[in-house]
Amino acid sequence: MRKHLSLPALALVCCCFWGIQAEVYTSIGQMTDLIYTEKELVQSLKEYIQAEESKLAAVKSWANKLDVLTLASTSDPEVYLAHPVNAYKLMKRLNTEWSELESLVLQDPSDGFISNMTVHRQYFPDEEDEKGAAKALMRLQDTYKLDSESFSKGKLPGVHHNAILTVDDCYDMGKTAYNEADYYHAVLWMQQALRQMDAGEEHVVSKADVLDYLSYSVYQMGDLPRAIELTRRLVAIDSSHQRAGGNLRYFEKLLSKQLKELNQEVQEPATEEPIQLGTYKRPKDYLPEREIYEGLCRGEGVKMTSARRSRLYCRYHDGNRNPRLLLQPMKEEDEWDSPHIVRYLNALSDSEIEKIKELAKPRLARATVRDPKTGILTTANYRVSKSAWLEGEEDPVIERVNQRIEDITGLTTQTAELLQIANYGVGGQYEPHFDFSRRPQDIMVDGNRLATFLNYMSDVEAGGATVFPDFGAAIYPKKGTAVFWYNLFRSGEGDYRTRHAACPVLVGCKWGELDGEFNPNSQAASNLNINQLIGVSHLMCFFDYFLVGAPCMYLSHKLQSNLHRNVTSGSFHIKKYKKED
Repeated sequence: MRKHLSLPALALVCCCFWGIQAEVYTSIGQMTDLIYTEKELVQSLKEYIQAEESKLAAVKSWANKLDVLTLASTSDPEVYLAHPVNAYKLMKRLNTEWSELESLVLQDPSDGFISNMTVHRQYFPDEEDEKGAAKALMRLQDTYKLDSESFSKGKLPGVHHNAILTVDDCYDMGKTAYNEADYYHAVLWMQQALRQMDAGEEHVVSKADVLDYLSYSVYQMGDLPRAIELTRRLVAIDSSHQRAGGNLRYFEKLLSKQLKELNQEVQEPATEEPIQLGTYKRPKDYLPEREIYEGLCRGEGVKMTSARRSRLYCRYHDGNRNPRLLLQPMKEEDEWDSPHIVRYLNALSDSEIEKIKELAKPRLARATVRDPKTGILTTANYRVSKSAWLEGEEDPVIERVNQRIEDITGLTTQTAELLQIANYGVGGQYEPHFDFSRRPQDIMVDGNRLATFLNYMSDVEAGGATVFPDFGAAIYPKKGTAVFWYNLFRSGEGDYRTRHAACPVLVGCKWGELDGEFNPNSQAASNLNINQLIGVSHLMCFFDYFLVGAPCMYLSHKLQSNLHRNVTSGSFHIKKYKKED
């Protein structure tokens, strides 16, 4: 029986100013249920094994007892049966006890296990889930430039559990890519399967099958000399292979033709170097900023200069003297200067996060995007996550979070979309996109997404950054914090610089909460005071001291309150302090 290693899964809760039941692999939150389901099935399997062992022990005991008895009875049957008790017990055994043994043998202890399997099977992932999880690993491989061996040996940053891929796992990965005509990844994973085979690792799949897929995929990548060398290895292993001979002749004829066209008589032998990441160029796809986007996800190309850093500050934010924030203002830190992006510390408590996740988890459905041509909501490969929508009336926690967002931003959530909770699955991502609508017909009906307030509800061990390819910013998840930016200019036009993406989660579970502000009519303008956030007209934070490379250091709450009273009376001069990276 083939053994399949369950693929590690990885997840953010988003709150954007604006479900469908879908694949299991798109949400770590729902995949965690499968962990407990599998544990229950393992226990059921152990109980079945124990029942089978008990049954077998009973049958074995019968066999041993009867073996001794028949050895004595067959030595001299007449003498044995001359004893009336032996004659009686023979009648009893054949009439009653052998029937009981027959019933014991016919008992099927597997009924309970099969019944348990049947109940849980409806929640099992299907073939699309397995394929989606495999493609997610390939997406992580591309984004973070990880070779197949890193995945195979579990060499990932931030990992807490050892997880390896066997020869057969690597073969299945390669076959998934091959069936999608993705020969680039088929080569990488078939080569890894071959490498582990050559190292002596146990396997079920044959080397001939691996070489068959690998040689043809290499040919599709345009490397004829190596395709010929691999096909010759295949022929040497299995001379009767139905395709190998024909492929070899075809490859050799094609190579001869190419050499003739290039006026070359002899082709240099195929390189002995193994195929690895970078041997072949990855094909281009539909996303023009793919390299910039993935580079930012890896922390490359971030345009944080010394001049820009000097314009970033930390401060206490009281929401333009909002009564609910006067005594306990928010700690606000600049993440970027233009467009202005800020992060709020302690925006959500641990108990609030757990409650929100509890409310959202049963409702998680595959996240959708609006088709730019039809305007219809649909699923897309460039958004791999599940989301749920929560209303303030459902729980006091949701109402409290909505009120806090209003207090911090000075915007109303009355014209906002519901609180959107997002949970990312294996390789979960949302490729570069705009939060604001560019369809005039939608804006006329619903208004537009004025701003985005994004709560991070989990830490992520590796990956999962929010990146802005246009100006080279990368913002990393930090549990309990929130980031905020405006999607529109004062004129109402969209700020195209805010095109952003959620990088794939390499290791960890990313939950996010997204709230977006609508501006459906002229009345909404009265709810907006951009100066409240951009004009920095509120209390700045002060620092006792700085540590280079350390986060902002804030004054004690008591001292901060005293400073605020002094500031309002005009007796204390406020000076802005820079945020240290």
